[in-house]
Amino acid sequence: MQTIDLEDFNKIELRIGTIQRAELFEKAKKPAYKIWVDLGPDLGVKKSSAQVTVHYSLSDLPGKQVLCVCNLQPRQIADFMSEVLITGFSSSEGGIFLATSDLPAPNGARLH
Repeated sequence: MQTIDLEDFNKIELRIGTIQRAELFEKAKKPAYKIWVDLGPDLGVKKSSAQVTVHYSLSDLPGKQVLCVCNLQPRQIADFMSEVLITGFSSSEGGIFLATSDLPAPNGARLH
């Protein structure tokens, strides 16, 4: 594993937001959802494509808080521009578990 210093870590904008809505991403190569995340008054609502269909249905997602990388370059995926990266952990079943907080946090709060 490569190590980084604190200055490098601080360059990564890891922030929590609340999923407002989610739709099936039919044009994605792998099963995925289109997700809109409210990242607070400074960043607003950002879009993301997330391959979380193994463990989450569309109805599970609205209202869930997720940890996002907010300062990656936007990425075009099919006809959708993904503006943030929603983070998660690989599961033994091959899916992704979303990274979240065990207590509610204000949208846009930064991970320390």
